[in-house]
Amino acid sequence: MSSSPQADRPGLLTRLRSPRSWSLRARLLVTQVALLAVVCALIGVATEFALQRFLMHQLDQQVIEAGRRSAVIFELGPPPPPGFPPPEGMPWPPPFGPPRPDQPRRITIREDDGPGPEFLNAPGQAARMVGAVIAQGVPVDAGVITADGARAGLSSTATAQLAKIAPNRHPTTIDLDGLGSYRVVGNHSPGPEETIVVGMPTSDVDDTLLWVLVMFCIVGVIALVAAATAGILLIRRQFRPLATVSAAARQVADLELDRGEVRLPSPIVKVDPAGAHTEIGQLGSALNRMVDRIAGALSARHASEMRVRQFVADASHELRTPLAAIRGYTELAQRKQDALPDDVAHAMSRVESETERMTRLVEDMLLLARLDTGRPLERVQVDLTRLVVDAASDAHIAGPEHRWSLDLPEQPIVVRGDEARLTQVLVNLLANARTHTPAGTSVTTALAVDGDHAVLTVTDDGPGIPVWLQPEVFQRFARGDSSRSRREGSTGLGLAIVSAVVRAHHGTIDVHSVPGKTEFVVKLPVNSQPSHSDAKTDA
Repeated sequence: MSSSPQADRPGLLTRLRSPRSWSLRARLLVTQVALLAVVCALIGVATEFALQRFLMHQLDQQVIEAGRRSAVIFELGPPPPPGFPPPEGMPWPPPFGPPRPDQPRRITIREDDGPGPEFLNAPGQAARMVGAVIAQGVPVDAGVITADGARAGLSSTATAQLAKIAPNRHPTTIDLDGLGSYRVVGNHSPGPEETIVVGMPTSDVDDTLLWVLVMFCIVGVIALVAAATAGILLIRRQFRPLATVSAAARQVADLELDRGEVRLPSPIVKVDPAGAHTEIGQLGSALNRMVDRIAGALSARHASEMRVRQFVADASHELRTPLAAIRGYTELAQRKQDALPDDVAHAMSRVESETERMTRLVEDMLLLARLDTGRPLERVQVDLTRLVVDAASDAHIAGPEHRWSLDLPEQPIVVRGDEARLTQVLVNLLANARTHTPAGTSVTTALAVDGDHAVLTVTDDGPGIPVWLQPEVFQRFARGDSSRSRREGSTGLGLAIVSAVVRAHHGTIDVHSVPGKTEFVVKLPVNSQPSHSDAKTDA
């Protein structure tokens, strides 16, 4: 069953939630971008804070100057036009004195230009500035300069808000009704209990801060994208030697190191002498040394195994002759059994049975030695269905106390291999089930086709194989507990021969065992149509 995107989504979400499952490249890239984002955020916050303080201080100075100027104008009246002397006893300080030649000024005073105090029309007053005259906490006159320079009145709520402003040296922020946020300051008038309140909007400051914030965000996003792109390229380039080391390690891991002669490439990683002192260089050098040590150990192991196998093969071959002679002499002695004393006759029968058992052991060891050396097997068309029927019939005769059953397909299954060795596989599996299970056990032999493989299964409902023994069940001389103990002359090499023969036929064998069910599964490549060479061999 194929997995759907919905089924894969939880795994992806789990990996995203667990940074420990990320690759080192991803973690470095995310860390780099995150640090840059934090630095940009800190710079932006610090800049916004500093700029806000600077602009607000500048606005406060403008408000204070406008408040002083408005108080003077309210007390002394509008200044005279340039070139006209002020009235006697009313000397106007700069900037309302006579203009200098290098700085000409033109002052226009508009009388009755709208609601609000007259000082709103004085030169130098900024647009959107509010002004009010407060007498004993009661607003006398209040207005605001519009964007086009005219005066406009304030709402009663805004006027009441300005009336609450007390004389002070430092401006305060209030939210005027219908106008927005303002910085206002109150100044004493020379008149009795009169306060001149002047305010300027903070919208320009807010707009400037917002614009700077937007610019910071845009520049920050661009910087993060550029940093991520540059980080991907740089990390990929810097990690290229590490990827080479990883590929070399996978190459070594994919080699078959458990058996046979293994040739490992040396060096597995090319280390630049100029970078041998770096972390990647040290890792590559360590991997090369490790591979060299492994290659040496594998060569020594292979040489030792070859010596042992050769010894076993030679010993098995040499033992066949004396064993044959012993069997001949025991058979000769058995012909005159009546003339021998009972104890001598019994001893000779025991010698004959043990000689047969030792002969089987020697033959099994010789067969394993030949298979270990890679001696080629016969390659003919073999009808597995017929072999299963014959082997099951022989097993039924050898173990009538067991219940034997077959599960075969309607069409015969043909494989290409050695008929004698495949027969031995079936015989050994059925003998293993008969020998290591109690009487009354049901043994089922099944044969089927799965894709391009023939699947042979031998299942019994016996006590099962101990868990600790299952990984070693195909090893030579593997011994189980009493429930599957060796009986009836078993050599302990039956399943080892089965495994070796199956591997020689490019197949696989597995075992699954629990109390009440033990199943051996053999898979062999199928060759349903014999080739011309096979047909000639069969002929």
